[in-house]
Amino acid sequence: MAVDYATLKKGGWMRQKQKNKFALRVHVVGGTLTAEQLLGIQKVADKYGHGYVHLTARQSLEIPWMDAADIENIKKDLAEYGVTPSVCGPRVRTTTACQGSATCPSACIDTQDLAKKIDKRYFARELPGKFKFGVTGCQNNCLKTEENDIGIKGAERVEWLSDKCIACGVCVKACRENAIELKDGKISIDMDKCSYCGRCAKACPVDAYEEHPGFIMSWGGLFGNHIHRGNQIVPFFEGEDTLFKLCDATVDFFDKNAQPGDRLQFAIDRYGQDKFDEMIKKIYDEDINKEEVSDIKVDETVDITDVVCPVTFVKTKVALEELDDGQILSVHMNDGEPVQNVPRSVKEEGHQILKLIDNEDGTYDLIVKKVGE
Repeated sequence: MAVDYATLKKGGWMRQKQKNKFALRVHVVGGTLTAEQLLGIQKVADKYGHGYVHLTARQSLEIPWMDAADIENIKKDLAEYGVTPSVCGPRVRTTTACQGSATCPSACIDTQDLAKKIDKRYFARELPGKFKFGVTGCQNNCLKTEENDIGIKGAERVEWLSDKCIACGVCVKACRENAIELKDGKISIDMDKCSYCGRCAKACPVDAYEEHPGFIMSWGGLFGNHIHRGNQIVPFFEGEDTLFKLCDATVDFFDKNAQPGDRLQFAIDRYGQDKFDEMIKKIYDEDINKEEVSDIKVDETVDITDVVCPVTFVKTKVALEELDDGQILSVHMNDGEPVQNVPRSVKEEGHQILKLIDNEDGTYDLIVKKVGE
């Protein structure tokens, strides 16, 4: 039987040493199969193969030693159990994922749901080279996301709820980054140290933290003939809309700039890491800044465009002192020294910066939540 191997690779078939013998890679999203699907795979392995399957390094199953003449019958038999072939070659591969928040108490996000969305959006897309997504639920990083072309790590931003806190100090002990301090019965979080792992909230016995799930992404991971740890280009963010805009832009970039057989990092190296980072940051900044400020209830606004440093911060500080704990201040300021100095000074005073919005007219709006002493 004449076999077009290039076509078979699109259907997840891999050549083996013996002539006209192939292994079929099964499409498994996030490493999850039902018991019924496993039964179908077992029946096909017994009927057409050598009675065993191979577990791949990327959470898939391969059924080896099948005859090319049986391909259509094999696909038909597997379909009865809801099993479909995967893909090989230069295209988007199956998304890998840990079990996520539906099962794991450490996870910050539902990785299985996200893996299905990614798979539906990108799986099998034709590209110049193979492209891999990996999703993990938390900083434990069981999926080793930085080994993937795009790695997605679940994370979360936390807010301390003073009215629920009993000052037990469990969260301080749980924090591996020494980012939390308990002093005089009050919690303070150093966001420069925070890794967004959410361990503090999960350890708290009285639910004195509000959790806001989000993502940390990495780009350009490799773990084969060449090894490269994926780069984190933008900080933690919340919202799947932003996530998919960044993923769309990256896959499109790879499609337009990669050469046959490339991986993402090879294309980035030729294009220029700085230029690629700038592209990703621009998409991120534009999307984050497009979020409606109306989503945040601003309690007071101060305009410091008419004053010079250091009076800019003095005016901001006075405005904050007039607010109650937890209230929101919007500070309208000029580019240059004000935007370089005022956010830093506000943060050093212990207040929480929610957003810094570039109005693209030479001014910025700083959205600050007052944190009491």
